[in-house]
Amino acid sequence: MTPSPLAGGPHGPDALRPLLDTVLTALHSGAHARGGPLPAGGPDTVTARVATALGDVLPDHGTGDHEALRTLVHTLAAGAADPADPLCAAHLHGPPLAVAAAADLAASALNPSLDSWDQAPAASALEALLTRSLAAEFYPAAPHPDALVTTGGTEANQLALLLARERHGPRLTVLHGANAHHSVPRAAWLLGLPPTVTLPTPAGTLDPAVLAEALAATPGPTLVTATAGTTDAGLIDPLQPLADLCDHHGADLHIDAAYGGLLALSPRHRDRLTGLDRARSLTIDLHKLGWQPVAAGLLAVPDTTLLAPLAHQADYLNATDDTEAGLPDLLGRSLRTTRRPDAFKIATTLRSLGRDGLTRLIDHTCALAHHLAQRLDAHPRFETHSAPTISTVLFRPTDADDNQVATLRRTLLHEGRAVLGRTRTDGRLWLKATLLNPHTTVRDLDTLIALLEGSTHR
Repeated sequence: MTPSPLAGGPHGPDALRPLLDTVLTALHSGAHARGGPLPAGGPDTVTARVATALGDVLPDHGTGDHEALRTLVHTLAAGAADPADPLCAAHLHGPPLAVAAAADLAASALNPSLDSWDQAPAASALEALLTRSLAAEFYPAAPHPDALVTTGGTEANQLALLLARERHGPRLTVLHGANAHHSVPRAAWLLGLPPTVTLPTPAGTLDPAVLAEALAATPGPTLVTATAGTTDAGLIDPLQPLADLCDHHGADLHIDAAYGGLLALSPRHRDRLTGLDRARSLTIDLHKLGWQPVAAGLLAVPDTTLLAPLAHQADYLNATDDTEAGLPDLLGRSLRTTRRPDAFKIATTLRSLGRDGLTRLIDHTCALAHHLAQRLDAHPRFETHSAPTISTVLFRPTDADDNQVATLRRTLLHEGRAVLGRTRTDGRLWLKATLLNPHTTVRDLDTLIALLEGSTHR
């Protein structure tokens, strides 16, 4: 029996080419079968379809590469919540650019692992160049900025708290607003730190006066976590005043800019992030407004020496004599050992689009959110919470109660017609449209409004 072909090596491309044709055909047929932003019927229906297609997970006799791909890729696509559909706008889960997905295929085929140089010679060099360059975008005046590639904001926030704990010890107090990402208090729990102190954010952002009072009442070492792009509403804390307070009280500042950080690349929007470069560490996600396949996160710091506590040795990966002989030591670049070359798809995208191309996508996406908010504001049957800060719009049907809002969202999900998020603020439940698809048009937004209007009158 001929063994299944490998993706790498000199014959890998020849083996992949016909399989890719099968995959692309199945992606197309699956999307056609789905017919909308997500499958109709709800969880039970989707589970039944997947179970039928999958059959015996480990059959006695295989069906062959093409049949397996044709069946399961079709099933995956038919049952997907597709962020490339303009009516799929619930979460900070963006559609990846085709060039990034293609680059990810190359990385998967070659399968480098960034835990030692001899597993990833070119990939490790590329990552080092990319991370230093991107860190310099956020810390332009810093002499030696650096960044680590992470799986996203949760891992980056955990690393930020870990580095602060190593600087200040286990009695570190973490202050954050009620608007902070849930990963911040969870990271403190995982790291054995005291429970975090949650400061009220009734206006949605961290009030400097509230932080000043909390800092004055907090003895010992303190880490303040601010947010540039909240998950629920896309709001940005007043970074400059918060940084001033941290300096005055000798507290460290971490900014979770997973959502909003890439606004720094846009001349139109970067003023909203004034003070970003004063953070001791920054969380950035490129699988949001960078349009990368997950995962593509960063933890950026103004000086590479701040990453020193992550140094680690395993003789089979970074023996001292190998390091002294010039082989790069990669273990201190992550808490993970085996690690995909996620920097590769990012580098490919940046080379393809350039600064101006990426900025155009960011600006267009933010403009779409303002257009949607304006249309909803002008509509007698809807109300918006506030003008969007980045690309998130909170709204609800006028005069609807919370139960009706929740039911409307679930009805649209069950019917496979639209994917909208939900959040509670000001004591009420709101629908959330998180626009991250740069190919969405004004007509698509009008379609969404018409769909919502029709659904509220059943």
